Amino acid sequence: MTIQPAEMNVREGARVILLLGSAPDAVRCEPWPKQAFSRIVAINNAWRVRPDWDFLVHAGDFPPNRLPHDATLRQAQIFSATQYVPAQNAFGGFVYAGATMALTAAYWTIHSQKPDVLAFLGCDMIYDQPGKTHFYGIGRADPLRDDVTLRNLEAKSARLLVQALKHDCLCINLSDLPRSRLVFPSLAFDQLGGLSPARIAEMKAEILGTIQFDQAEKAERIEKDLGYFYEDGMYWNHLDEIDETVLADIDRLWISAVEQRAVG
Repeated sequence: MTIQPAEMNVREGARVILLLGSAPDAVRCEPWPKQAFSRIVAINNAWRVRPDWDFLVHAGDFPPNRLPHDATLRQAQIFSATQYVPAQNAFGGFVYAGATMALTAAYWTIHSQKPDVLAFLGCDMIYDQPGKTHFYGIGRADPLRDDVTLRNLEAKSARLLVQALKHDCLCINLSDLPRSRLVFPSLAFDQLGGLSPARIAEMKAEILGTIQFDQAEKAERIEKDLGYFYEDGMYWNHLDEIDETVLADIDRLWISAVEQRAVG
């Protein structure tokens, strides 16, 4: 099905932002008209997928030689730890939110851009397929590294789903993969044209009706009581203070809060 750009304009009053990761299927968005989105946020190397992105959010240790050339710098904005650490802190900090860029960039986007819908592509964090791991070839599977904040990616995405809804933002997944670590509702690209403000409100209400808020509130209370909050974002300097068993309990609460939802 061919979508004409005129049909895919962002509906008046609806702010739909594309969050673009580096999975191989990220290239599916190359022919999508820019008018389908209010803004495009690229993560790390994903700026190379298409030239009309608006923001690049990259890790603090992202190699400078992989950043865009000067012509691109003049047409978009680039952000790193100075900006995303305070944004993630506003949602409880890295220990609870998860320290991988798909999650970090999502929290930054919700905090700074205030979208009605945050649409993910190339962020499924599935690495067991043969061949290249990223659209540009073989890359590091950052979300799978041995890290105290990333023991349960489904739980971290469940937390993100709930936190986003609390900020009046609906997270959706545009992936067509059979599996995902994201627990967001899936949407096909050609369904974006139907996301009127009324339809977005309806979808938010449907999802809110499935969330077990007693579990989510319990998880938040434990997070606050534990106090694993490090303003500079450098949680790895405090690993001796962090009880992984308690974090696993928190993860289970977030999963139980959204367990009626199908993953991906």
